[in-house]
Amino acid sequence: MQTASILDRVAGLGSDKWRVHVRARQLMAQGEAVILLTIGEPDRPTPPELIEATARALRAGRTGYSNGRGEGVVLRALAAKYTARSGRAVGTDQFIWVPGTQSALFLLLMALVEAGDEVLLADPCYATYHGLVQATGARAVPVALRPARGFRLAADDLARAVTPRTRLVFLNSPHNPTGAVLTRDDVRAIGEVARAHDLWILSDEVYESLVFDNGDGSRFASPFDEAELAERTVVASSLSKSHAAPGFRAGWCAGPPGFISRLLPLAETMLFGAQPFIADMAAQALSHEFAITAQMRDNYAARARLVAQALAGVPGLQVHAPQAGMFVMLSVGDLGLDGEAFALRLLDEERVAVMPGAAFGPTAAGMLRLSLTVPDEALAEGCRRIAALARRLGSGWQAAKPAR
Repeated sequence: MQTASILDRVAGLGSDKWRVHVRARQLMAQGEAVILLTIGEPDRPTPPELIEATARALRAGRTGYSNGRGEGVVLRALAAKYTARSGRAVGTDQFIWVPGTQSALFLLLMALVEAGDEVLLADPCYATYHGLVQATGARAVPVALRPARGFRLAADDLARAVTPRTRLVFLNSPHNPTGAVLTRDDVRAIGEVARAHDLWILSDEVYESLVFDNGDGSRFASPFDEAELAERTVVASSLSKSHAAPGFRAGWCAGPPGFISRLLPLAETMLFGAQPFIADMAAQALSHEFAITAQMRDNYAARARLVAQALAGVPGLQVHAPQAGMFVMLSVGDLGLDGEAFALRLLDEERVAVMPGAAFGPTAAGMLRLSLTVPDEALAEGCRRIAALARRLGSGWQAAKPAR
């Protein structure tokens, strides 16, 4: 029987990209000890205050249907957060509450682009972005991120990629997988490209709270907070990373009031309201400071330094220090094989699982992504094993090189 073309467009763009992770999980299920450095799941438990807030809401009977936009308590918390962040009045009519960032991104892209359109997308980018864009029928146009620029998306590169079919710029800062953070000047320059060509900006801001204290003045910047860009910017975010609450699927869309109003019927065709008891928990999370956020940020920064120190001087390896987030990118291409081949050998020979860079785009094919969401001891041991494989490969590679 015939199926819709969307299934062909997204074929191979889902869990196939996590095949090293899936293989590692299979080995672990068989009793093998594997150091898992693949996914970005916080290694700290959800704060007990948020667990109790959820339980309290459940006991209070907050288990019925919600409305399509979201519970008033969490919409008011979001409005207060973004009003404080942007310095301008942001109303509850600028949000729709959805189950997680992934749902928010899918909803926003379905509303903004369609078959024949083009979306400017950083290369590398988070592994689901290509599937999200292609699900709409639009085409993802990669814009390479340059290591010499710290992997920060450049407005000039974006401008050169614009065609008459371009409709949207897809941003992610802090960036997954590289940990790059766009400066306010970067954001404004990208915004000028968007204004010149009348483009939407979609900003995935899930790592907003995880910018490291690098001593270089790095700080989070969003096009949504720029008054001249606010009417063309939509935001997707969630509590998954900031509050160690990935399983709650607590996320939202933000944007101009008129757009959000038109978006609501589409949101209601996907999921007519999310769980009220989770909205109550999220309202508390958004309305208070939680020590865990700063603790995770500091832990990830320290672990990034640990990786850099552990792998410094290992021939054939280059660590790209992140400015934010929970990952480190590692170049391995000088060893004579790509990231996927290295990752597969690393899992088979050293029982360490990492993400091949090609899962995030062709520009990163010679790289690996290492997660920082494991205890320091496990991360240090994982680095020791990575170095051991690199040295073995380096010896073979040098021996096989023809004499000059």
